[in-house]
Amino acid sequence: MIKILLAEDDAVMREYLTRALERSGYAVKAVDRGTAALPLLEEESFDLLLTDIVMPEMDGIELAQKASELVPSLRVMFITGFAAVTLKAGSAMPQARVLSKPFHLRDLVLEVDRLFNVDALNEFN
Repeated sequence: MIKILLAEDDAVMREYLTRALERSGYAVKAVDRGTAALPLLEEESFDLLLTDIVMPEMDGIELAQKASELVPSLRVMFITGFAAVTLKAGSAMPQARVLSKPFHLRDLVLEVDRLFNVDALNEFN
């Protein structure tokens, strides 16, 4: 099973994303900030870091850069509602995907499926 580490400071959004991904067959561990995600990356194995960019304590770009140093094979997807931040994310980590808010849950699941070449049927199809 593909394991996703979700870092999202908005509690409602975090729960919403977690449920959608779990319903689509992914294992998700969710945290409310980047500084809480780093220790988990040292303790557990994850396939994808899904992170909001704008968060307190440590932004998603810094988290992704540190995570990539810890786990070079880790895939990264950013979610953000700020266009300027999207450009910064793309230049900081060109191999990462960026999904701009607002987005439909179906779009998120399809992007994650594409990352892992999954042809899974889920409730959003």
